[in-house]
Amino acid sequence: MALGPFYVEQKIRSAAAHGSVLLMRHGETAWNREGRVMGRNPVELSAEGREQVVAAAEFVRGLKPDLIVTSPLVRARQSAAIVAERLGGVELIEDGRLTEVEYGRWEGMSFKSLLQDDHYLRYKDEPVTMATPGGETLTQAQSRGVAAVHDAMGANHGRRVLFVSHGDIIRTVICHFMRLELAHFRRIRVDNATLSALELADSFAEVKFINLLPDPARAFLPPFRA
Repeated sequence: MALGPFYVEQKIRSAAAHGSVLLMRHGETAWNREGRVMGRNPVELSAEGREQVVAAAEFVRGLKPDLIVTSPLVRARQSAAIVAERLGGVELIEDGRLTEVEYGRWEGMSFKSLLQDDHYLRYKDEPVTMATPGGETLTQAQSRGVAAVHDAMGANHGRRVLFVSHGDIIRTVICHFMRLELAHFRRIRVDNATLSALELADSFAEVKFINLLPDPARAFLPPFRA
C-alpha cells in the first residue's frame, strides 16, 4: 500500500479544525450558452441549467452535506435552493464573499468582443496582479473566497459543507488549497453544476475529486457554444 494515505490519516486525526468542503458551480444560464460575461448581473438559470442542477443534486444527496453556503447572485441562489429542496431542508445561508469576480465594464460583453479590448488583451496575461476595468484582481477574489470557506469550516468543525459559487471563484479556491500558483487557475476545468471536494485538516487539504459531473462527455465540450 502507498504511504500517502497514512500521512493523510495522521493529519486528519490530529487536526484541531477538520471538515469536508464541497464546491459546486451554479447551473447553466443563457449567458453561459452565448459566451457572455455575467459577473454580478442577475442572470437566472436556463431550463437546461435547472436540469443540470437536479442531476447534480443526486450526487450531493449521497454526500450528505450538513449545511449549504451560497453566493447571493441569482443563478447560484437558485442552484442552491434546488439542491436544498431535494435534500429535504438542509440549512441554506448566503455569503457575499462567494460572489463571482467583479468584471466591471466587461460585464455583458461577449467573449468574442473581449478579444478586441486592449485592457483584456493585457489582463489575460496578468490576471493575478491586474484588475478588471472597474473591478478587482484575481488575488482579491481568491482572498475573499478562501476566507468564506475558512470561516464556514471553522464554525462547523467535523461537518460537511456545500459551497455554491462561480467558476473563477471555485478555481481560485482550489488553487489555494492545492498550493497551486494562482496564475495557473485556468488549468482547472469547472463546468456548470459540477462538484469538487476537499478534506481539510487545519492548513492541510486533500483533494478528493474535481469537476465531477453526471455526464462526463460534457467536460470535453467547448466552454461555450456560441
